Parts: sequence; C-alpha cells; structure tokens
Amino acid sequence: MRWKCPECGRTFSRQNQPHYCGKPETVDDYIAAQDEAVQPKLREIRALLKSALPEAEERISWSMPTYWKGRNLIHFAASKKHLGLYPGGEATTVFADELKEFDVSKGTVRLPYDAALPEELIVKIARWCLKEYGK
Repeated sequence: MRWKCPECGRTFSRQNQPHYCGKPETVDDYIAAQDEAVQPKLREIRALLKSALPEAEERISWSMPTYWKGRNLIHFAASKKHLGLYPGGEATTVFADELKEFDVSKGTVRLPYDAALPEELIVKIARWCLKEYGK
C-alpha cells in the first residue's frame, strides 16, 4: 500500500518517506528546507561550485540545486546519509581513479557528511563539466 504525504499529496512506497514537500524555487529555498545539521555542508559545496563556475546560472532542476550553461552541467543534493554530487556518468568515468575512495555509481558521487569535502576534486569535476557540456 502506498503512503500519501498529508502536506503535499505525493505518494511513496514507504510510510513517512522523507522528502521535500513542494518544489524549491531557489537554491536558498532548497538549503533552508534541509535538516539544519547538513545546511553548512550544502552552503560549502554551493560556494565551491559558484567559484568554479562563475559564468553558469544557478537554478533548481529536478528539484536540486543545479549549475546551467546552455544545459545542466552539475547538480548537488542532500540525502539522508550523504551529500550527492551529480556530474553525470561520463564525468564519473573520467574521474574514476580520483573518486576511488568515494561511493560512486553512474553519474553520482556520494560525499559523507562527516568527512571534509574534496574541494580541489569538486572544482576540477565542475570545470570539466563546463568544458564538456557548457555552451
């Protein structure tokens, strides 16, 4: 039996599925809606991506903070146990050696909340995404 959120009306396969009710309109809205404990990490990755991609537009796409230049370049999002970075499948393949210490699946890098962000690697991946995908 599917569970329906009483606030937003979305349905889920699990009872009381954690989710964001509604769609955030800005990255500030997105961050403010997340658990207070993870907000500093979200602000940190946001600052890294903004500095790496100053010419990209910051927007919400797929209900996640996204950097866009002609198309989506890279996303990030809060999850229950990690911060997700979504540079796409090609990027995770290109940077596979440098991502060995992280939980990676096609297009997704899971960054634990309790570890420092790999700042240089995030910037390097973001700039690669701009070069490969930016218009």
